[in-house]
Amino acid sequence: MKNRFEEVFATKKPVIAMVHLGALPGSPLHDSEAGLNGLIEAARLDLHALQDAQVDAVMFGNENDRPYELEVDTASTSAAAYIIGQLKSEINIPFGVNMLWDPMATVALGATTGATFVREIFTGSYASDMGNWTADAGKAMRYRDQLNRKDMLMLFNISAEFAYSLDQRSLADRAKSVAFSSIPDAILVSGQITGEAADLSELKMVKDTVSNLPVLANTGVKHETVEEIFRIADGCIVGSALKYSGDTWQSVDPDRAKDFMERVKKIRSQI
Repeated sequence: MKNRFEEVFATKKPVIAMVHLGALPGSPLHDSEAGLNGLIEAARLDLHALQDAQVDAVMFGNENDRPYELEVDTASTSAAAYIIGQLKSEINIPFGVNMLWDPMATVALGATTGATFVREIFTGSYASDMGNWTADAGKAMRYRDQLNRKDMLMLFNISAEFAYSLDQRSLADRAKSVAFSSIPDAILVSGQITGEAADLSELKMVKDTVSNLPVLANTGVKHETVEEIFRIADGCIVGSALKYSGDTWQSVDPDRAKDFMERVKKIRSQI
């Protein structure tokens, strides 16, 4: 029997591509002169470039809202909802959201925009660039259900970026515990920062430990590494590799995105 993840993505090794929203109102890098219209147009260009490249899903995230917050400014979440609302009629594949690093804001945004899935750090305790960080999966999941969105997939990133886990169990042991206690729809394994690859040995240990759940590479997947990663992972989330010059802070390069997906299709055909 297919799990919910398989039903949503309906393909082997799905590629979820990032639409990195420009810095939102309330964040230090926000361009008030370009305003919301500028944010919408930039997101629109990235969305269409990714859909034209035939990625399997997109995820809207506030990657540019540096320095990040553990409780996201309400104005930023509201602006993200407005931008997604303006683009909703143009989205023709599943989409998700992530408001770094606030599970409650992420769930609220996903529920109210009709997102198919959300990604966040829902579990664990960390010493991070943002201060002491303790997530609460129970609270976030109950909030999703209160908003009548039990259908919205929850993708659990279990290796926080910009942070050091205070839980000294191995990543595989943490994954096993999360799979047992938190009902994730998929588990994600990350590198230390955006654009940095997850350790392949850790990715394999997690996949071997929770073989009944989809395990995705969450960061640092590149054109030249996707084949090796897909020998282990059940899919990936990709952002920087699809940008001009592979630069996280640039817009999506249509040619890089198309080349990436051509490679993925070839890999899938050989599985």
